[in-house]
Amino acid sequence: MTAATEFEVLPERVARFPFPFPRDTYRYSTNVEPAGTRADTAAGGWGEHPVDMDGFLLDDLAERRRVLDADPSRFQTLGHMAVAQWDAMLTLMKMLAEAYPQTFALDRDGTVWRWSNLALDLEQAFVYGQSATLPEPPLLYIGRQIQEDVVLLDQRDGALWGDAGLVTFAADWSLRFDVGMSFLQIHGPVPRIHAEGVITRAQSFLMGLHAGQRYRRTNWTLTVDRRLDTATETYPEWGRDRRLLAEGPLDDVGRRLHLRVEVQHLIRLGASGAIMFLIRTYLLPFEEIALVPEWADRLYRVLEELPEDMADYKGITRTREPGLKWLREFGGVRP
Repeated sequence: MTAATEFEVLPERVARFPFPFPRDTYRYSTNVEPAGTRADTAAGGWGEHPVDMDGFLLDDLAERRRVLDADPSRFQTLGHMAVAQWDAMLTLMKMLAEAYPQTFALDRDGTVWRWSNLALDLEQAFVYGQSATLPEPPLLYIGRQIQEDVVLLDQRDGALWGDAGLVTFAADWSLRFDVGMSFLQIHGPVPRIHAEGVITRAQSFLMGLHAGQRYRRTNWTLTVDRRLDTATETYPEWGRDRRLLAEGPLDDVGRRLHLRVEVQHLIRLGASGAIMFLIRTYLLPFEEIALVPEWADRLYRVLEELPEDMADYKGITRTREPGLKWLREFGGVRP
């Protein structure tokens, strides 16, 4: 395999990939930074807009529609989150219209708002707060038009609560199970973060956000094939792929094993005071990571050093060694 030496010869999906590792080791941390600025990488850059559109837009939205049709419970909301839903929808519409004015438009005439989405050929007039003016709940309506999953966190009683969301591309978790839980409860199974105080610091930081403030962070795991829906509910459909990949020919690993990166945006909404948690999932196969030698080497070091408890929680115990072996034999990495 020949590694790319000039950014312009890389596919756009590689040049825009949010490679998540700034060093050769990885540990859980809050790792938040202000959103809305470009993050440069060895291949290009990413992050100009909190809501990101790319060449996978129509495919991802079709997959979201398929998942929702099969399992409507991927959309959850508690009764008190109606205002937050409207707040989130309008905020997302404004963000889209600002970032991509050739595709989206949002106008207002008195109490009537008009939304236009040329990518999906949609036109919708609505009155803010009046459910009868939309074909479905506000968060579900706008969620069908973006590639991000969305969770809305309510703040009360000195804590954050995951009380609404549209999540079709979960990485081995379930919104249906988590809805109504506190921020600390949702992150209960994650190893190390409680003893090290990561999650309590994260909650304190989020509760201190002011209206309109936007921050971002990344998270990652490994996924077999370009499968966005790896939710707990569909584990029987994808769980065995990790074992089969490990038992299969090494040649398949570069094509099938993907680095899965979530770019997570945290935005304090103004009208409701809720925190909107956007989760955008990017997948890049190892064979394309190897086009950027610095990435291949860094990924190898991270996977090799990652403690067993963290590897187990991320679900990469079976796929880590095939990935390391492929990077050594085909990815140009020297141990």
